[in-house]
Amino acid sequence: MGADKETLSFQAEVKQLLHLMVHSLYSNKEIFLRELISNASDACDKLRFEAIAHPELLQEDKDFVIRVSFDKAARTITVSDNGIGMSREEAIQHLGTIAKSGTREFFARLTGDQQKDAQLIGQFGVGFYSSFMVADRVTVISRRAGLPVEQAVKWESDGTGEFTVEPASRAERGTDVILHLKEGEDELLSRWKLAEILRKYSDHIAIPIRMKKERWDKDKNEYVLTDEEETVNQASALWARPKGEISEQQYKEFYKHVAHDFTDPLAWTHNRVEGRTEYIQLLYIPSRAPFDIWDRHQRHGVKLYVRRVFIMDDAEQLLPAYLRFVRGVIDSNDLPLNVSREILQESRDVKAIREGCTKRVLGLLEELSQDRKDDYAKFWAEFGQVLKEGIGEDAANRDRIARLLRFVSTASDGAPTVSLADYVARMKPAQKAIYYLTADSLEAARNSPHLEIFRKKGVEVLLLTDRIDEWVLSFLTEFDGKPLASVAKGDLDLGELADAQEKEQQQKIADEYKELVSKLKEALGDKVKEVRVTLRLTDSPACVVVDRDEMSAHLQRLLKAAGQKVPPVVPILEINPQHPLVQRLKFEQAKLSDWAHLLLEQAQLAEGGQLQDPAAFVRRLNTLLLDAGVKA
Repeated sequence: MGADKETLSFQAEVKQLLHLMVHSLYSNKEIFLRELISNASDACDKLRFEAIAHPELLQEDKDFVIRVSFDKAARTITVSDNGIGMSREEAIQHLGTIAKSGTREFFARLTGDQQKDAQLIGQFGVGFYSSFMVADRVTVISRRAGLPVEQAVKWESDGTGEFTVEPASRAERGTDVILHLKEGEDELLSRWKLAEILRKYSDHIAIPIRMKKERWDKDKNEYVLTDEEETVNQASALWARPKGEISEQQYKEFYKHVAHDFTDPLAWTHNRVEGRTEYIQLLYIPSRAPFDIWDRHQRHGVKLYVRRVFIMDDAEQLLPAYLRFVRGVIDSNDLPLNVSREILQESRDVKAIREGCTKRVLGLLEELSQDRKDDYAKFWAEFGQVLKEGIGEDAANRDRIARLLRFVSTASDGAPTVSLADYVARMKPAQKAIYYLTADSLEAARNSPHLEIFRKKGVEVLLLTDRIDEWVLSFLTEFDGKPLASVAKGDLDLGELADAQEKEQQQKIADEYKELVSKLKEALGDKVKEVRVTLRLTDSPACVVVDRDEMSAHLQRLLKAAGQKVPPVVPILEINPQHPLVQRLKFEQAKLSDWAHLLLEQAQLAEGGQLQDPAAFVRRLNTLLLDAGVKA
């Protein structure tokens, strides 16, 4: 394994992170101890899991324990565990690099605002480096379970850019983290202070955290440590305790432990489920999205335990992908201790747990949306687009998810606060459909010519600008018996919203403009499927639509941007007979072809589309402008 001391450089991202730590990224420095305790607890959980397949790893000691001690003379604090430990290679890998994808995104999101930046740290599993907030040197001595005593490793760094690794001996498996405190941190060299921090932040840890007791020494006139130890935390699985015994603060601290997050959760649900399948669920809704929320393969939110024994921390079978933002613990009494991913995929008990947890999370979101609207608005801003995936993936709960969706509409101030139930409640008495418009941006949607007739009649339209909306609408075709209808598709049929006089007028105008429509279609040829008169416009001269069952222009643009081949969809050109430009065209002869193409290209641009030949559009427009100037 190499007998010499070796000096290595930190990964570049670690150097940047250490700089932030040393300059007090955290406003509350004492949480360094919480992070070290959480790491020690995880190390014990990992060994317990490995020992299921390799019981010989527990020959040394079957009872897990974390010990916290301090030395006033040496000015050190030591956190020790008898968990999985690390080999030399693992120490270099885990302590010298941020062993997690997405570090570039992490640093890209750092703002320089200490409070905001602190919220990001935990999402990257880099809590170990918080040690450098209180220490100017950190020493780690570790021996991996299964390796001999003399194959331990000593890792040391002052946090300035380099670290050393060298051989060491450790009688027990596990890890010692020794902090050499900075000047001014002497308050931490107190049993009372350390115990207070442990009870505040780590009381929920299921592994006993032990410290030596103190007694009063009359001769020295001070408290001195004894050889007797005591457990300073409750040392029982928090999720297994009755809800009445758990404070709100304990729930929040447990969330920060399991989610590696420094912010409080938005909400949580804690239940013991009994029946054919028995399990405990403690599930949290975070207050902010992790950096990798769009990676559907990053499913590290829910830890699976079987009868209090940790099994895995990325049990993706326990919740559907569209709820991947949920964090927490599920503890089953029915699954076998040696459960594998293959068994999870095939187990009826797991299916029951998945269905039960999904319904519980949706129920929690329903409570938020009804009773804590401001908190639900925060949730929607962070996770709304992810929840929308459930419309297509979870047919059994589609109606419940649909009621949780929030939209911007022509009746809202720009925030996505409108639910489908709100929309239906505000529908006009004669209105038969829920109208919507998809667009590339909110500004483009609000300025779309398709909305003109709806504004005139005071009919609300949902404005959908998320990339996922087109996919969602292929599954969500109705709500409460009301069909969802695109205002940019098909021949506009306002049904009873249009009175008899308007319908009669529409037919009269269509007959009056029949000749012009025919000429425009002839001029445009196969560039349009049809030309027709419409009453959907009040201010614009023309717009383009597609048939009801065809792909919308917005969806075509999204697919092209993603590099996919899109089958050609020929648009329909609709003209506004009330517009002066269209009225003039009834008498145009020489330049009718140019005007026809100009109408079509303007309509396509108004929809956010791209022209196949922009240069031709500019030449045509200049020619018509010059011609109009000469006539003037």
